[in-house]
Amino acid sequence: MMNVPLTVQSLLERAEQFFPKKEVISRTHSRVQRLTYKEIGERTRRLAGALIDLGVQRGGRVGTLAWNHHRHLEAYFAAPGIGAINHTINIRLSKEHISYIINHAEDDVLLFDEDLLPVVSEIAHELTSVKAFIMMTDEQSLPEVSFSPLYSYEDLLKKGNPKTPFAKDIDENETAGMCYTSATTGNPKGVEYSHRGLVLHSFALGLADTVGVSERDVIMPVVPMFHVNAWGLPFAATWFGATQVLPGPQFNSTLIAEFIDEYRVTKTAGVPTIWLGLLQELETGKYDTSSLVTILCGGSAAPRSLIQTYEYTYKIPFRHLYGMTETTPLVLLSNLKSYQTDLSEDEILDIRAKQGLIVPGLEMKIVGSEGEVEWNGRDMGELMLRGNWITDSYYKDERTNDAFKNGWLLTGDIATIDEEGNVKLVDRTKDLIKSGGEWISSVDLENALMAHEAVFEASVVAVPHVQWQERPIGCVVLKPEYKGKVTTEEIKEFIAPQFAKWWLPDEILFLDEIPKTSVGKFLKLKLRDIVQEQLQMR
Repeated sequence: MMNVPLTVQSLLERAEQFFPKKEVISRTHSRVQRLTYKEIGERTRRLAGALIDLGVQRGGRVGTLAWNHHRHLEAYFAAPGIGAINHTINIRLSKEHISYIINHAEDDVLLFDEDLLPVVSEIAHELTSVKAFIMMTDEQSLPEVSFSPLYSYEDLLKKGNPKTPFAKDIDENETAGMCYTSATTGNPKGVEYSHRGLVLHSFALGLADTVGVSERDVIMPVVPMFHVNAWGLPFAATWFGATQVLPGPQFNSTLIAEFIDEYRVTKTAGVPTIWLGLLQELETGKYDTSSLVTILCGGSAAPRSLIQTYEYTYKIPFRHLYGMTETTPLVLLSNLKSYQTDLSEDEILDIRAKQGLIVPGLEMKIVGSEGEVEWNGRDMGELMLRGNWITDSYYKDERTNDAFKNGWLLTGDIATIDEEGNVKLVDRTKDLIKSGGEWISSVDLENALMAHEAVFEASVVAVPHVQWQERPIGCVVLKPEYKGKVTTEEIKEFIAPQFAKWWLPDEILFLDEIPKTSVGKFLKLKLRDIVQEQLQMR
């Protein structure tokens, strides 16, 4: 067999060659632009040449602090194209964590969006490795700043060569990209992605039984490009020649709905909070969503009620996708098997509510206290993974020893697996509630609470208990029209038929909001503190 290296730049080269007329629709701070893949290719090569001129070398790191737009897409390919590493930085992290990440990765250059200038200005003096700052902006002139050197992205591109060649001697196992975890505890952990891993992950996104990305698609990644490569969609969409819709900075549910309608989006991806917000917007009834063939939902489990509304009220297929920063991230995806399509609505929803089957190319096992668990949908254990697009270590981090054992990634996620091979996440190891020696799934309780018509969001945490070790406490955010009209007793009565009595939360607390991580997951560490404070005040 021929040994041809799998490299990231080959994805863009294919789009340049075979889909030069297809478009990337990009919203920036001042306008919406439409660029063809031919134009994207030329601009990417100009950027690659500019990075070389700025001294970026093979193995050097190019940091990006940016939203979902065409300039960020160009950086996705320009840095790997010259043998450097594209390092996406989560803009929603604290300034302290952003500074830590840039210094730990030793970024040579930092590209950033104009609205993030205040953040960059505040930390610039702390960034010991950054030799050049590049502002991504539509403006003709740059503002006065306290750091240097500062360059205009577009000015650099004007000077760059549109025919800058991509490196042809890259080993497919070299690092092409990098991202840090969202840091629920301690400092974020760095994860490196190889050229080979990113290309194979793109293959997986194109499979008919996964996401099925194709040239006919209009792909809108709502999941941010600054975290886990927008779940790989920009790479796959470029490779297969799909139209891309990039929603840009500070988007909201109205804009997402408008873009789905106007640009006839076929596939989109985001976390549950995004789809909860969109659902409220769709209830106005003024949008045409008939083009949508898939909503991908990841980051955390979506409530069964949310899946039901999209699938049966709006006739929009809703698919759970599971992964982690460490897994590039596609691992599991919920799809019905051919013989399951005629099942009842409840049975179908039961399947949809799970995270699904492991995608081809990866291996998994679920290990409990007595070894691998049975495929019975009841026995719980920790999900362990390995495969060609799963990292085998953290970048310069001793926590590698805790997360990787004997060639497997220990995810920290507790799961069950049914007789069909569908995996269901039960909890994080640190969030699973042990009461009286028995395990309680906070995820199952959260989904039940979310099914109540008055509930907008719900989260469940454990509090210490003298007799039972821990007890669950439900935290609920009501929809605006129900505030002050629903009691804790009503909520408890609603979920009571679904669980054993000892599973039921001791209390239901009504909150204005539930704290979240930078990528939209419930921040249970902070929520526990809030719960303790409220309970002490009673």
